[in-house]
Amino acid sequence: MEENLDDVLAAVGPRLKALRLRRDVTLTALAAATGISVSTLSRLESGQRRPNLELLLPLAQAHQVPLDELVGAPATGDPRVHLRPMTAHGMTIIPLTRKPGGVQAYKHIVPAGPVEEPNPQVHEGYEWLYVLNGKLRMVLGARDLVLGAGEAVEFDTRVPHWFGRADGQAVEFLSLFGSQGERMHIRARPAAGKSTGM
Repeated sequence: MEENLDDVLAAVGPRLKALRLRRDVTLTALAAATGISVSTLSRLESGQRRPNLELLLPLAQAHQVPLDELVGAPATGDPRVHLRPMTAHGMTIIPLTRKPGGVQAYKHIVPAGPVEEPNPQVHEGYEWLYVLNGKLRMVLGARDLVLGAGEAVEFDTRVPHWFGRADGQAVEFLSLFGSQGERMHIRARPAAGKSTGM
């Protein structure tokens, strides 16, 4: 058993290095992102330093991969993601994000039914909505909007807001929510030095 554990830990270093190189990240940049010194990172990657949770957790977060990917945990056998829908405010909400913290993604399904009276709420955070099907009515402060399929809106959730079906028909939409006020970042132009091919 001990030999097997040593084999697993010995494989972590090369896996960390391959992941960093695949993401085109320098040791210096990774050190800045994780708070782990360059020398410790280098020793981890070369196998001279034994990995532990204190080191692997910030690395998994920085590389945005599950911890099992760093240690090469065996596959569980079932590749499906088992989502647990919730019901709230007359709609089904399916969480799409599996890791805690940061921006959370959800799919909302509002079944057909009577048009409801808006009841705006406020809370900390920032939200982005994208309508998949149907028409979504959104009350945001003094604005009363109807969004159709393919339309999106982003807003500060400290502004009184409410959303629901616009016309009695079912509506489906995606939401991204950041409790700390994270905003969506959309790249408007290619990064410096990248050709667009035009």
